[in-house]
Amino acid sequence: MTARVTVAELLAMKRRGGRIVMLTAYDYPTARLIDQAGIPVILVGDSLGNTVLGYETTIPVTLADMLHHTKAVTRAARRALVVADMPFLTYQVTPDEALRNAGRLVQEGGAHAVKVEGGGPIVETVARLVRAGIPVMGHLGLTPQSVHALGGFRLQARTASAVEQLFADALALEEAGAFAIVLELVPAPVARAVSELLRIPTIGIGAGAGCDGQVQVLTDLLGLTPGPLPRHARAYADLASIVSDAVRRFAEDVRDGAFPSEAESFGLPRDLDVETVEAIARAYRARRGGSGDVPRSDGD
Repeated sequence: MTARVTVAELLAMKRRGGRIVMLTAYDYPTARLIDQAGIPVILVGDSLGNTVLGYETTIPVTLADMLHHTKAVTRAARRALVVADMPFLTYQVTPDEALRNAGRLVQEGGAHAVKVEGGGPIVETVARLVRAGIPVMGHLGLTPQSVHALGGFRLQARTASAVEQLFADALALEEAGAFAIVLELVPAPVARAVSELLRIPTIGIGAGAGCDGQVQVLTDLLGLTPGPLPRHARAYADLASIVSDAVRRFAEDVRDGAFPSEAESFGLPRDLDVETVEAIARAYRARRGGSGDVPRSDGD
């Protein structure tokens, strides 16, 4: 069995200059494929609120939602480090409450680490989780759980003071024990400078090539996202068209009687013959008042 990717290995990759790849997954089959492809980090993102549950933001996602999907992903992942997002208001109230909730994601959900959004106000919480033995990934820049306060999904760190705050928050998270930080929607030169400053890896999404790794939402990568892709995303397949075509062809085959064929059907076992089945059917038709064969329509 291939050894599990660890936090220590990610830190070593940073020191060697290796690029870290992270992808989101929300269910067993896609997590299995991602894991088999050798992706070292799988994020069970609260982006499942948008991609799976149909919400406009990640804010409605609950701890129960995250536990449900994290369990499915961790059942599939044999090698990847699985990081679970802590949803809105599960870690912002008190460090002790955050510890209880993070503990559930690890103990019940099977996650190997958790991810939290924000800087200064949650630094104490990060330290509390790390002291308890729970690895923590930070998240700075565009923090989707604060989308209303930020005025939408917009580029962050656009002023000197905002850049300075980003640096301060990144260093504070590192000092609190975070093992990596996601940088989202940050100007590429800023993200590169932060990455060069930190001893821990940065993983970018819309933050340029200067980060130590990159993360993408799987539905964007596979072409399953309705409407135009975000600027930071790239589709490597067009599964929406493939799925739509497969569904249409299946429906046509059912309506035309082409599915199921003999290949998708089962015959009688050796100890049962057609005559016996027909005799049983005649007996039951007689009980219902029928006198013989029941006409069958070949139409819809």
